[in-house]
Amino acid sequence: MFQSLSRYFRYSNPLFDFTVDGQLSPAPGFFRFGPDAICYGRCSKGLLSDNPDQRLYDVSDHVRLENGRVVLPFDPEEIIGNLRSERYALHCAQYASSRGLISNAYYLVRPLLPLAVRKYLQRIYLRGWENMPFPKWPVDRTVDCLFQELVILALKSTGSESVPFIWFWPDGANACAIMTHDVEAAPGKRFCSQLMDLDSSFGIPASFQIVPEKRYSVEPEFLEEIRRRGFEVNVQDLNHDGNLFRDKAEFERRVKKINNYGREYQAAGFRSAVLYRNQEWFDLLGFEYDMSVPNVAHLDAQRGGCCTMMPYFVGELVELPVTTTQDHSLFNVLDDYSMTLWNQQAELILKQHGLMHFMVHPDYILGERAQNTYRSLLRSLARWRRDQGVWVALPRDVSRWWRQRDRMVLTQKGGNWSVEGEGSERARVAFATLQVDRLVYSFADRQVNAMPVTREFSRWESLEPETHS
Repeated sequence: MFQSLSRYFRYSNPLFDFTVDGQLSPAPGFFRFGPDAICYGRCSKGLLSDNPDQRLYDVSDHVRLENGRVVLPFDPEEIIGNLRSERYALHCAQYASSRGLISNAYYLVRPLLPLAVRKYLQRIYLRGWENMPFPKWPVDRTVDCLFQELVILALKSTGSESVPFIWFWPDGANACAIMTHDVEAAPGKRFCSQLMDLDSSFGIPASFQIVPEKRYSVEPEFLEEIRRRGFEVNVQDLNHDGNLFRDKAEFERRVKKINNYGREYQAAGFRSAVLYRNQEWFDLLGFEYDMSVPNVAHLDAQRGGCCTMMPYFVGELVELPVTTTQDHSLFNVLDDYSMTLWNQQAELILKQHGLMHFMVHPDYILGERAQNTYRSLLRSLARWRRDQGVWVALPRDVSRWWRQRDRMVLTQKGGNWSVEGEGSERARVAFATLQVDRLVYSFADRQVNAMPVTREFSRWESLEPETHS
């Protein structure tokens, strides 16, 4: 019933049994699963709400454990899919984007507007963002916490103590981080060589997303320099006019050209301009992975968010969600040049062993103040890699690992667990162990993390990581 759970953990089929209690409601809506997790979908119990800022019904009391089976008032596969794919945003007015005449006019005159005017208009559009209850700011972990809670319920229902699974990252890495650079205009392009010097000085790999048409000339020598220096080239939109996802026919027309540029640039990844997106159309993208979906999009032109800090599949495409606030929003909307928000987001993601995805534009770090902040971020990435066991990698390597991991098989021979399949030499067997009401991740030789969850499914906060011999 629940393929997403097994793909997330990559466990060895322990015959976990989930079933839905009763007839699901005809229409979807918002409800709670515990005091903190807001879900969207159909449910067989309670009243559903049209908006997440209303008082939501908590379905936790309707969960039952019966003879090795977890009985739920909702279909977890549907709920997870609705959150990751942002289907909730299609049915709620507060997530509507400015995509009509005002948006057309803005993009028409945007090149002529001074930065100060653009910042002013963006702040007007985004005002009230801090009052949005869902997704949860500054990092939404709903999907990941739902997966963890379902394992807890399944272990309780079967009387099992633990379940082995394939660890999330290669070589037992504690978490993952990627740096991505969107080159928006000619000044940013001219700064790329200096930016590569800066990244290299800290040993941080990065990808550069290139706009193929209209913004600036794209010479083969420019792309070759990026690749030659150990960085990655990806495609960013087609011409960055904000119209890629305006309607299906226009998207189909443009995506053919985008895919051609992908082959020409030898690009494995794609990102849309302004993080505009429609995941239902991603199957037309001819790339290995996409990077257009934010974890929480309160400060983006298109509201929503996928509510997970882990990669996931959109059809055959690997999605690498943007899990931290992009530099444009930090500097120009929040007027914040400190590391406070980035450190807060990184700490939350580290505790959950997730993906820290940073999006920094060469166009927005031309000034000394912004560059100093960026140097602090690079310094932190190098420190997290050294002290916290974070795998800092190119996006293409993360995508390929996630794809390899999805095809790996966990087997047991002679009482010992092992991993088979391409890339398995870098895989680690981990265990999710139930300790009273918390889920503890561990390898054979040490504990990785503890995830306390009360019997009422009310707390999904991580403990500080502990290691021991």
